[in-house]
Formats: sequence, C-alpha cells, structure tokens
Amino acid sequence: MPGPRVFTETFTPDRLIAGLTQPVHENGLLISGQNLARGAVVGKITASGKLTLSLSASSDGSQVPYGVLADACDATGGDLANCPILIAGEVNESALILGTGHTLASIRAGLRDKGIHLKSVIPA
Repeated sequence: MPGPRVFTETFTPDRLIAGLTQPVHENGLLISGQNLARGAVVGKITASGKLTLSLSASSDGSQVPYGVLADACDATGGDLANCPILIAGEVNESALILGTGHTLASIRAGLRDKGIHLKSVIPA
C-alpha cells in the first residue's frame, strides 16, 4: 500500500492588503494586450467598460483609477473576463504598480472615492 503523498509549497506575502478593513472585490474584463501583476492600478474605459492599466495621459476614462488588481491577469491572448479587482479596502501604497505619469498623490483621491484607502506600511 503506497504511503501518503507529501507536498511542499512556499508562500511569500506581498503585503498588498494593509489593514483590518474587509477587502471588497468584483470581477472585471481586462482589455486584450494587457499582462498585469497583482497590485496594478487599473482604470475603466468609458466606452467599453473594459479595464486597463491606468495611465495619467489617457483620455478614454481609464486615467481615473477604478481599482487594484487582486491577482495577476494575463490578457495578451485576448480580453480576459473574471479578473479580480479590489474596489474597497486598505492597501499598502508601496505594493501598488502605477501606470506612466501616475504618482501616489495623483491616484490617492480617486481610489479613496472608490473606497480604497492607501496606507503607508512599515515592514516588520
């Protein structure tokens, strides 16, 4: 009789979630051509409702932060549905991935309006 199978996994926390407030997620549609990591600040394109990395120079609505990717999403092969987007909660500002032209100051108010609060976390 074979013995039990043993698996080993390593978990390395990225410290994206930074508080006691319960995070709130929704699923979003990431536009084709994007391959974004967890923590990327995304905006919503007004005409299509699709999500993309928020860039300050965009003029399609996505320049306004909509949320933060709660997991890595790869849409290089086409639009990707069901990307988990953090739309409320407290996040570690140093774990965010910002698009070109954005700074923490430029996204803070937009994310706060959505219910996402940026926290400065001191590493343990």
